[in-house]
Amino acid sequence: MTMPRRTFLGITSVAVLAGARLALADPRRILLPPDAAAPVASGRLPELERAMRALRVGSASQHGGLIVFWLTSAAPASRLTIETLEEARTSGALAITERAAATVPELVVDNRGKSHVLLLAGEILVGGKQNRVLREDILLPPLSGARPIGVYCVEQGRWNEGRRDFESKLSFADPNLRRKVYDKVDQQTVWSAVRGFSEGARAASPTQSYQQALEAPAVREEMGAAERVLDVKVAPDAVGAAVFVGGGLSGIDVFGSPGLFARQWTKLLRAHAAGAYVTNPSSSASEPKLRASLQALLAAAGAAPGSVRGNAGVGQVFEFAVERYRGGALSYEGGIVHAAIL
Repeated sequence: MTMPRRTFLGITSVAVLAGARLALADPRRILLPPDAAAPVASGRLPELERAMRALRVGSASQHGGLIVFWLTSAAPASRLTIETLEEARTSGALAITERAAATVPELVVDNRGKSHVLLLAGEILVGGKQNRVLREDILLPPLSGARPIGVYCVEQGRWNEGRRDFESKLSFADPNLRRKVYDKVDQQTVWSAVRGFSEGARAASPTQSYQQALEAPAVREEMGAAERVLDVKVAPDAVGAAVFVGGGLSGIDVFGSPGLFARQWTKLLRAHAAGAYVTNPSSSASEPKLRASLQALLAAAGAAPGSVRGNAGVGQVFEFAVERYRGGALSYEGGIVHAAIL
């Protein structure tokens, strides 16, 4: 793993490298708790500062109450080969399973492929004893071996194994649930958010399944309509997007390259569309006003202080607050892999 250049990240890098060497040296590949890597440094993240300075707020697209500002970057695109969760699962490179002794807040991942795999906080995992949602961004290295990941349950009424492994159905947490994940709330609060979404979607489920609510016909129809209008092909150079719903920020996502963003966009857009359907916004703001507020927010994010730590993957996780929003960024080899503001 390449060491970040800035001093305040050095301690974290040493700790992550040491842990990785111990795991590789032990043929049993002992699994450490996913929260074992507590924050060890604070300050600003140079990679995020550079990424935010390089961003440009481009053209806007609109569908109903959704307004999308496409974000481009003056910085060179990352050349790191990264697969999405769906791509790695389809190829068979990524295995996601329950632990041998299953527990609600933790699963096991194993990247058996030759490329890095990016898992995003908010991705829905379907299967196992109950469906889960990922707690944080994780960049799994090639041939990672078995590693623990932290999750929340999003299917309160089931604890039986239909299938031991997990799949992705291009499902992602709506902005309200995703904010709960970034806020690191307790499990009861996540279940409350799932119930609220299900009620808004009018999608009752015998197992209180968030995935089933996402599959409600009316929700799927709204997702499909948004996909047809807000296709990323209209902005082929975009590295990210800022989405507003009814004049309020629904979320910002930025990636290290246009290609990676384009491959992640569909599930992110579906989540924004699902959230808009449930909230049914009645008001909106003018495009110039939203554009100005977005530019100010991005500038503030680049200067935001926060905490940095390692996790089950490679790279550094940076968590910060900016204005009234929560943010997170995953950096690796001197650049940003993914950053989000919610």
